[in-house]
Amino acid sequence: MQVNGFILNINSEQPGRLLEFYRDVVGLEPDPGVGDAGLHAGPITLVFDGHSEVQGSTKEPARVLVNLFVDDVESAQKELEAKGVSFTRKLGKEYWGGIISTFTDPDGNYCQIIEYRAP
Repeated sequence: MQVNGFILNINSEQPGRLLEFYRDVVGLEPDPGVGDAGLHAGPITLVFDGHSEVQGSTKEPARVLVNLFVDDVESAQKELEAKGVSFTRKLGKEYWGGIISTFTDPDGNYCQIIEYRAP
């Protein structure tokens, strides 16, 4: 199989609220190629939608992690904290060189901002 593109659907009972969070707070840019519900996240697109089997907040926030790689994790974290985002993990160091800060979105999904620093 040859994959020609990648879109990650994040389903919610309130998809508009998630779209606004990732666009207005996190700062992801709209992807006009997929309509009003899509945002660019590097080379992929995040699409926010509803689904008949999704109600309330996530029950397993670590099941799917949205990982956003950035050049400066500390600055990105400070920018998000200034907008009211709370972090459950701050500047955690991984053996492979990652520096990771984790926050939750309005549905309780974990989102991580990551800076790679070669070990």
